[in-house]
Amino acid sequence: MTKHKNEKGQLNVEEALTTSEAFLVKNKKNLIGGLIAIIVIIAGVLIYKNIYAGPKEKNAQEAIFLGEEYFNQGQFEMALNGDSISFDGLIKVADQYSGTKSGNLANYYIGISFQKLGQFENAIKYLEKFNAKDKMLYPASLLALGNCYVEVDKIDKAISTLEKAASLADNNTISPMALRQAGILLEKTGKYKEALTNYTKIKDSYFNSPISVDIDKYIERAKAQIN
Repeated sequence: MTKHKNEKGQLNVEEALTTSEAFLVKNKKNLIGGLIAIIVIIAGVLIYKNIYAGPKEKNAQEAIFLGEEYFNQGQFEMALNGDSISFDGLIKVADQYSGTKSGNLANYYIGISFQKLGQFENAIKYLEKFNAKDKMLYPASLLALGNCYVEVDKIDKAISTLEKAASLADNNTISPMALRQAGILLEKTGKYKEALTNYTKIKDSYFNSPISVDIDKYIERAKAQIN
């Protein structure tokens, strides 16, 4: 009985091997073609990173340096358009190095610079392009974007953007500021319950923030309108 089982098992293995060999022979060209395709893709990614993306990122970092200096000094026009000597301006950096981290960061500096200069439509254009994963700079950009929406009378967009900034930041600096601003806008549009929710969130979740010190008066004002 055992011998019969062993022989049967051996036959099954041999059949499986024969089937596999037949499959390999039949699909040899397709398998080789697929393998070559994978190798080409991997090689392409490595070439892109090492020959194109890497040097481009390094050049972008060098190109943005002076723009950051002008921005930090409050010379927003110079930061945007360059100094006509050694720096072409952040607008050109963002365009020339789009797809790089520094090119993305240039969008933030450009947006804030336009905001400081009172050119809110231009500020919105560039702040909407900026994206990042950190919990400070990106929420801060959304806070600025929300304020720009207010300036061009896009109140609903401003509210949702400010609330998104608060949610993403989840800290005692940006979140209560954004929630209070959104709450004030909600009150102006007659949405007192939603405003109360924002004010209460500041009181409950961000009580260590300076903004929470007088948040009770906002809460009471919203409650009075509901009642």
